[in-house]
Amino acid sequence: MAYNFIPFKQETKNTEEWLKKEFATIRTGRATPAILDGVWVEVYGEGVPINQAAGISVEDARCLRITPWDISQIKSIEKGIINSDLGLSVTVDDKGLRVIFPELTSDRRIALIKIAKQKLEDARIALRGEREKIIKDIENKEKSGSMSEDEKFRLKAELQKMLDDSNRFLDEAFSKKEKEIKK
Repeated sequence: MAYNFIPFKQETKNTEEWLKKEFATIRTGRATPAILDGVWVEVYGEGVPINQAAGISVEDARCLRITPWDISQIKSIEKGIINSDLGLSVTVDDKGLRVIFPELTSDRRIALIKIAKQKLEDARIALRGEREKIIKDIENKEKSGSMSEDEKFRLKAELQKMLDDSNRFLDEAFSKKEKEIKK
């Protein structure tokens, strides 16, 4: 009997994608527009993501250029970036805003690594929760007689292999992010 692992595989893929997005928002000292993905600004009384209120481009290795679609929104964009608590410096000029990435201190690097570890742990917890749902379902099927004990053990081993592969991916993503932060 074949067990349907498709929902579990989809959930692991979603968790991996979520972790990649979360890691992209952790500042590493290099200018990247992804750091501003979580920044919301007030435009005409509505809260919108910053990328819907302005164009964002990389000016150099440590600076982003933000060009508002409506120049009258500069102050609200500046306020949104400052309130986001990302540790970035913002200057306003005639073209828009410059977001400057200051040099990371060793204390800040340690704090960022802790944040990344917490996000990694959140992803692992989500995967373990999904694994527990599948195990419960497999055990219920075995108790009801629709599956043999040998089949139950084989499916559990298959499930664990999929979880181990996903955890390996998560660990590699964390190691890569940790190296970026330490640079």
